[in-house]
Amino acid sequence: MQSYLFIGGDWDSLNVPVADDAESMQMVVDITEKETYIRDRLSVGDVSTYLYIHESPTTEMTLNRLVESFKAWAIHQPGGRR
Repeated sequence: MQSYLFIGGDWDSLNVPVADDAESMQMVVDITEKETYIRDRLSVGDVSTYLYIHESPTTEMTLNRLVESFKAWAIHQPGGRR
């Protein structure tokens, strides 16, 4: 099992282990509710990775969330700028 980044929903920004090649995942929210996440591939140049995106956000919302998460990560690195 490899860990993948989840975007959107209650599992947002968490790395969760997922069985190899699972096309979608249902994650428990509470006793009676589950959220569905769909596997997608993110590519930039020659580099690509898989992640799981909540079924509700648009592609634009997902990309904005990734950019904001990266900015927050970069700021909190040693020597990061605010």
